[in-house]
Amino acid sequence: MGLFDRISVATGGGMLNPAEAVAAVSLLAVASDGYLSDEESQALWFSLSRMQLFKSYSDDVVRRMFDKLGGILRRQGGDSLLQLAKMSIPYELGATVFAMATDLIMADGTVEPEEEAFLERLYQLLEVPQETALQIIHVMIIKNKG
Repeated sequence: MGLFDRISVATGGGMLNPAEAVAAVSLLAVASDGYLSDEESQALWFSLSRMQLFKSYSDDVVRRMFDKLGGILRRQGGDSLLQLAKMSIPYELGATVFAMATDLIMADGTVEPEEEAFLERLYQLLEVPQETALQIIHVMIIKNKG
């Protein structure tokens, strides 16, 4: 993180609203294997669009939001984007965000080591109880089996 990035974060210029934070985690989840396909992008938006946080978001607002998130990702990296997201996700949405990320990662039927590491870090960062995280993973394995 550069000197001016720190000032931007400290003054709110780098802050995310809760919807942007959820979208950031989802984006990082689907890209955690180092690749973001068109299908993953579509699945990402489909998952987000079903959430109450995004009900009023137009296509233009979504496009600008992902432009903003992509810019932060390019300039500051995934770790910084994840930390920014963590600061803006309400505690009560932690398990929900973890479940959504898990579902997005498991949608293709495989979990790469990078994806597993991302989920491991995410549940700890969001303070999701381990038992809850394990239940979520188990349900997503069942959901994405067929």
